Amino acid sequence: MKAYYKFTAMAAAALMIAASCQKQETPAATGANSTEAVIENIMTRTSIRQFTSEPIGADTLETILKAGMAAPTAVNKQPWAFVAVTERAVLDSLDAAHPMARLSTATAAIVVCGDLNLAIEGPGQEYWIQDCSAASENILLAAHAYGLGAVWCGVYPTEERVANVKAALGLPENIIPLNIITMGHPAQNPEPKDKWVPSKVHYQRW
Repeated sequence: MKAYYKFTAMAAAALMIAASCQKQETPAATGANSTEAVIENIMTRTSIRQFTSEPIGADTLETILKAGMAAPTAVNKQPWAFVAVTERAVLDSLDAAHPMARLSTATAAIVVCGDLNLAIEGPGQEYWIQDCSAASENILLAAHAYGLGAVWCGVYPTEERVANVKAALGLPENIIPLNIITMGHPAQNPEPKDKWVPSKVHYQRW
């Protein structure tokens, strides 16, 4: 009987140790999975131009906008402004303003703009373009993470496109539309392009 109790105690101790080890391994495994998921999201993102009629939820759209505002920005100026569009009439007006935006089947669009009143003064003013471009990439990646499709349609610096989009949205003088990000649930599934070209990388110096 004593031998039985001793064996039971040893088995219980072994189970406790195993459980403890398993708990310690979980964060590392989770971290590895998170890293792989982030890299996978970047590598598999591709431009989508055809969408289903299913709408994008308001909470999802807001989170995507938050991701845009999480982008890096020179001197933390955050010289961006966003126009989120979900109404069909406004989407159609943007489609007319920028025929290459492919908004006929889109259920949402985010127009990423630069606010010149918030931009750096002097020679660094045009850093707003880089800041808003970083925000745009965050938006594209966040949309892809949600299983949505999206495509970046350039507006600035083409003067006609800038003027047309400003008119369609009633943008004030200091707000410059950089692009239209067309969004929706994808109706196509194109293979992502492999853009890795080792010869374009130079280490230490050219």
